[in-house]
Amino acid sequence: MYLIYAILNILNLMISMHPRAKLIIYNMGQDDPKKCTSKKLSRFGLAKNVNRSRDIPRTSLVLNPSSMNLLIPSDHNKIVERGITVIDCSWKRAGEVFVRRFPGSGRRLPKLLAGNPVNYGHIDVLSSVEAFAAALCIIGLRSQADEILSKFKWGSTFLTLNKEPLESYSQVKDASEMEATEIEYFPIV
Repeated sequence: MYLIYAILNILNLMISMHPRAKLIIYNMGQDDPKKCTSKKLSRFGLAKNVNRSRDIPRTSLVLNPSSMNLLIPSDHNKIVERGITVIDCSWKRAGEVFVRRFPGSGRRLPKLLAGNPVNYGHIDVLSSVEAFAAALCIIGLRSQADEILSKFKWGSTFLTLNKEPLESYSQVKDASEMEATEIEYFPIV
């Protein structure tokens, strides 16, 4: 009996040493369901779906390509405590979607290359799983990023394409340094 309690205590300690972010998806149903990465994450129990924008937790950080605030490594504690939300919509309609105000604090990812087969190599046209993975890498939760990308054949391609920028982005101290680092990797855009 004592051995069982000791093993459980060790497992609890190991879990607490590796914080995880709560991943939240507001799926607007604008994409092909067969190619929708957020639906697959939800099916595997790796992310939670919310059906209405008002169900997005007000305390979560919301990934929004139109936000003025960049996601930076110091957002780690906020994300672990409050969660991070992706708005899953069609990139063709992103302009009209992201002018809306969503609950939570908006954050923009620094520029990265898409590794998914639909938008491969395009700058800033990430799938939902790539957006989550990028955010997780930037805040230092690489193992959780690896876990969610492992559900996709092309998941490792995203990390390979963005290896250097993601490593650099995860080392910055503040938003101005993030902007400078982003320009180093993507000067033309």
